[in-house]
Amino acid sequence: MSAIGGRARDAARRIAALGSLAGLVLATPASAGETASPASLLLFGSLEASPSVFVTTGAKLALDRLDREGFVALANLGGGRRREATLTRSTAIGAVVFGYQWFADWGVVAAYLGPEGSVEMETTGCGCARILPARFGLRLHGEVWARPSDETLLTATLVLGTTRTSAWSRLAWGYRLWGAYLGPEGALYRDETGYRKWNVGLHATDLALGRFSLRLSAGLQVSSDRRDAGPYVGLTAWTPW
Repeated sequence: MSAIGGRARDAARRIAALGSLAGLVLATPASAGETASPASLLLFGSLEASPSVFVTTGAKLALDRLDREGFVALANLGGGRRREATLTRSTAIGAVVFGYQWFADWGVVAAYLGPEGSVEMETTGCGCARILPARFGLRLHGEVWARPSDETLLTATLVLGTTRTSAWSRLAWGYRLWGAYLGPEGALYRDETGYRKWNVGLHATDLALGRFSLRLSAGLQVSSDRRDAGPYVGLTAWTPW
């Protein structure tokens, strides 16, 4: 039993070592065959393309090491564009949050809190653009990486922000096949404008490309500005530094 618990603990530490953010923010595992990373900095970036588009980049920093329990910080900057009835909304948003990650035999839990800020521009059909005043507030971010078994991964992420009264959540499950975790995912986003979108699809997480690890996602998206569901694709890359 101690050997099983040791393997689960090592797996959880590898998950935290390369834990990151996807869409807005995302949890990702390290390869099962890798040793625990001594890195204290992780760089990441992601893209989601659908009727709306959002791109983000950032870094995760640990005071000691990413594969150990302790204090961590996340910084990210993103931008996106979407259609809303008669206008197009472009948004730039960033945050720096600070928190702590806890380890257990079954996985890792992390919680963060810190400031965020955003700037928006509205463009109407006539080409007239209006830049809205910058807004500042707080962001609360929580993540769970769980290993129900040696070959499975369950991740849950929740991000709440006050600058746009927004909420984003993602839930994913994967079984390790062909060197990656494959399985279903679902995500939900909404903000104070009344805009909402739901993603339901499949993901392949922990694909290796040189020193980078990748996550690919694809599926259907339903949003409040469209009557019919449309496709979405997502790409996330991360690497320890």
